[in-house]
Amino acid sequence: MDIIKRNNVVVSGKGEKVILFAHGYGCDQKMWRFVAPAFEENYKVILFDHVGSGKSDWNSYSPKKYSTLQGYADDIIEICDSLKLQKTILVAHSVSSMISVLAANPRPDLFEHIIMVGPSPRYMNDGDYYGGFSEQDVMEMVETLDSNYLGWSSAITPIIVGNSDKPQFAEELNNSFCQHDPEIAKHFARVTFMGDNRSDLQKLQIPTLILQCSQDIIAPLEVGKYVHKNIMNSDFVVIETTGHCPHLCNPDETTLAIKKYLTST
Repeated sequence: MDIIKRNNVVVSGKGEKVILFAHGYGCDQKMWRFVAPAFEENYKVILFDHVGSGKSDWNSYSPKKYSTLQGYADDIIEICDSLKLQKTILVAHSVSSMISVLAANPRPDLFEHIIMVGPSPRYMNDGDYYGGFSEQDVMEMVETLDSNYLGWSSAITPIIVGNSDKPQFAEELNNSFCQHDPEIAKHFARVTFMGDNRSDLQKLQIPTLILQCSQDIIAPLEVGKYVHKNIMNSDFVVIETTGHCPHLCNPDETTLAIKKYLTST
């Protein structure tokens, strides 16, 4: 299997150190276009699409393999091995934050730092744990996905993006959702929103930065603080902005926070 083609891997940049960007649910590598170029002068920059997203090989999608986030994590490991990468800086948005944990736990040799943007190990409230969504919220969302995926995407994308003064990004995200195969997108959504990766956080050995937006309905501050508390070697930085996509809506602040972390460690 051609892993580079499967995940539409794109390599650029001049540096020796490697920085790998992983996109979130419903997106593709283009979502990093305002951030990734800022690292090309000093890093080898690698972008890719999760299988079923963007220009990846959709024929490689397997409901069985991707029934958990581990399937996507295994792909990241295969990308790193295929390119002979070690001590990689992995920048992961949203659900890819937990995918990065699942990749780094069995293969810590591959990663030097992990930078999580809007992570959540569990979106559903559970006892004393606050994830932001009740079980009923999640079940209703799954039902809506099954019955009206396009309607759900047009309703949820403005909430994900926030920043009502920048409607072009909500429209872009909605278009991205709509370009996905509905069956793959629905399956990925169930895996994302019904998963529970809390127990994986404490196993992580890689130094980690958690970047959280000050107002984020999808991954509230409480969730970011929980992730920080449960990853032993982690830093927690809040970006004063709304929404779940600071790399789109506030790319300069996002880039600055990443660079500041990397130069201080």
